[in-house]
Amino acid sequence: GYGCVYFCENMLNRLGDSFKGKTVSVSGSGNVAIYACEKATELGGKVVTLSDSGGFIHDPDGIDAEKLAFVKDLKEVRRGRISEYATKYANATFHDQVRPWGVPVDIALPCATQNELDLEDARTLIGNGLQAVAEGANMPTELKAAYAFRDAGTLFAPAKAANAGGVAVSGLEQSQNALRLSWSHEEVDTKLKTIMKDIHEKCVKFGKDGERVDYIDGANLAGFAKIADAMVAYGAV
Repeated sequence: GYGCVYFCENMLNRLGDSFKGKTVSVSGSGNVAIYACEKATELGGKVVTLSDSGGFIHDPDGIDAEKLAFVKDLKEVRRGRISEYATKYANATFHDQVRPWGVPVDIALPCATQNELDLEDARTLIGNGLQAVAEGANMPTELKAAYAFRDAGTLFAPAKAANAGGVAVSGLEQSQNALRLSWSHEEVDTKLKTIMKDIHEKCVKFGKDGERVDYIDGANLAGFAKIADAMVAYGAV
């Protein structure tokens, strides 16, 4: 979740912008969604939605640290339903069997499941002035929707880049185990931030078209280039 937000922040920073003051929609309420919400809030954004398979909650006041602590207990400890959030916080509403993409926001972070954001959802978000999308789940955006974002000039970070944080931190865990080290939360977070910045820079390098960056092409080409380099290094080609 942190990695997804860091990648999105890098996209915004490149254009002289940031999460600060932005309204954010997050789907899901599991491990990725909860921590994407946490980091987006830390960076100055206001997260207004979370969801599960039953529907989504909309809190126009924002899901701050205190409210997120309630969500962590609800979902990680008690394994409850997100609808309970709306019974605790008066200004929040629960929308049964509906996805959160109809809420006007600046940034969308789909962090729930595959194919949860379709072409109609994309058109709604674009029409509401969306600036950026970063995929926190595995392929949550349908292909036609992804291309709609790209064609509209909306910043779109595909999962193979924006969702690399989980694998990256697993690699850091393996390094700690192999070297018999123990890094603090802050050290791991700093390393993750650097990794996501490097991934973003590679996407820009391979996806830049004039002043514009196609992050779909950039992520694909960067991935292919890394494989090709490894094949050459090992003498496979």
